[in-house]
Amino acid sequence: MTRTAERPMDSTVDAAETAKFAAMAEEWWDPHGKFAPLHKLNPVRLEFLRDRICQHFGRDPMGNRPLEGLKLADVGCGGGLLSEPMARLGADVTGIDAGEKNIRIASTHASDVGVAIDYRCDSVEAMAARGEAFDVVLNMEVVEHVADVELFLAASAALVKPGGMMFLATLNRTIKAFGLAIVGAEYVLGWLPRGTHDWNKFVRPSELAAPLRRAGLEMTEITGVAYNPLKDKWSLAPRDLDVNYMAMAVRGSSSAGAA
Repeated sequence: MTRTAERPMDSTVDAAETAKFAAMAEEWWDPHGKFAPLHKLNPVRLEFLRDRICQHFGRDPMGNRPLEGLKLADVGCGGGLLSEPMARLGADVTGIDAGEKNIRIASTHASDVGVAIDYRCDSVEAMAARGEAFDVVLNMEVVEHVADVELFLAASAALVKPGGMMFLATLNRTIKAFGLAIVGAEYVLGWLPRGTHDWNKFVRPSELAAPLRRAGLEMTEITGVAYNPLKDKWSLAPRDLDVNYMAMAVRGSSSAGAA
């Protein structure tokens, strides 16, 4: 299912970033194309998400469809690389993206493989204004591409139900991240098209934690994610937050949403 929703005037959508990913949208599901790094990163992301969600909600991560009955929003879903496996794990998934082409690609792929996902060309601000709420909100590799990080986090937090949780993944604004994620990945190794990332838009962990706290969520875990070139594999690196990292934040069961 695909829907296009009106966006409020105060939008965090960055038109230039949306256009950048629209230009690559046809390659979302090509494991050897421009999104190859995300395909390689996906296994460690999925394991982290599944295990932490199951731990939080008292589910068995090894069970069949362990996320059954949970409402999940995948913000900035792109072509659906996370939405589809989350749906296969049993979650009721809503995937949103500012790029209509991304949503078209995601919807077509989901239909082709028989996975039911509510895909929408929408924004977190519009969803929050409508009062929508989810058990789990994913903001994976999105924060560094929005126009206003604090507004984006506040609107995203408003989507989290009492007792619910949010996951974030982004890049730290460090010299090491500039060297590896931009110079190395884009210019030397050619893993990503040049200009994919803007170092000035990378986000320090403290720049996530403070706005989330103001919005009623508490960051309870943060872990680095590191690449091993010898094994050609990503893995969790809890003490290394210098480049890629993931975080988990939760809302208390008695907390109200914040816009």
